[in-house]
Amino acid sequence: MTSTVPSPATPSRLSNAASAARRLRAVWMLLLVGIILTFASPVFLTHTNLMNVGLATSVAALLAVGQSYVIILAEIDLSVGASLGFSAVVTAMTLRDYGLLPALAAGLGVGAGVGLVNGLLVTKTRMPSFIATLATMSVLSGLSLQITGGNPVAVTDYDFQGIGQSKLAGIPVPVVIMLAVFAAFGFLLARTRFGRHVYATGDNPEAARLSGIHTDRVKILAFMISGVLAALAGFILTARLSTAEPTAGTGLELEAIAAVIIGGTSLAGGRGTLLGTLVGALVLGVIDNGMNLLDVSPFLQSVVKGLVILLAVFLDRNVDVLRALLPRRSGPAAPTPATADTAVKA
Repeated sequence: MTSTVPSPATPSRLSNAASAARRLRAVWMLLLVGIILTFASPVFLTHTNLMNVGLATSVAALLAVGQSYVIILAEIDLSVGASLGFSAVVTAMTLRDYGLLPALAAGLGVGAGVGLVNGLLVTKTRMPSFIATLATMSVLSGLSLQITGGNPVAVTDYDFQGIGQSKLAGIPVPVVIMLAVFAAFGFLLARTRFGRHVYATGDNPEAARLSGIHTDRVKILAFMISGVLAALAGFILTARLSTAEPTAGTGLELEAIAAVIIGGTSLAGGRGTLLGTLVGALVLGVIDNGMNLLDVSPFLQSVVKGLVILLAVFLDRNVDVLRALLPRRSGPAAPTPATADTAVKA
């Protein structure tokens, strides 16, 4: 008597679709919001409005790039908004007294220095990054107000203003900078040894350390990247406004973290891409733009963005539960011991 070997259970197409939906959830969100706004407002798909979306998104998107590195390491940087404001103030004051190049160097140096301090606090004192960066956020906010007396610093340098106000081939320079930064740091994260070390450290820091990775150095460099990109975002915001506001970055750290989460980066570390972060930042930018076009109350805008973040986190945390509820294809059931004994006797 011949018997058929049971084929192993294979995941259903619906189950595979659930996994794909999780990986591409930011893309689906962007497409869905874009389709809705296309029908809701005839202005949405115009070239001018799309450039405005990119321009408005650029600052938070740059912060989100650095935040992605930190969150993939299972850490968090709450100081990026305050770092933006402090570096912007230092840049504007240096620009006024010493000129363009020293100002750019001072701003980037401040950002790198803040990141270095954050990294050392996290790695050498073993302080939780939430507490360490919350403290530096408070310190930087106070310093920005102290050195300016709470007053904005005017910027009149035409070349510096061009960083935020000029265009290149019809595209605003901040958008060009944003795309260039995503391309460069995306390559660094996905195609270099340092990027592999970031993922390994975020996934299992002890295993990474035992395999020879200098995990402390990786974390310090990630925080420095976050600080430098915060300073670059400060350049763009200051140049656009022609003034450096000491409170300019307040709240932007939450916008950056939201973009990273919507883009699919895991708060537990070890997973995420900068492409997802870019799409996540665009999702938030398109939602802001669409609600402005539809004249939605600014109070409700915060409610909507909060619900979008909750949806993104829900999908990330519960997709495995949803997959378990989906039907699965399987072959014939394996025989029970009693059935097998009966077959042998026959």
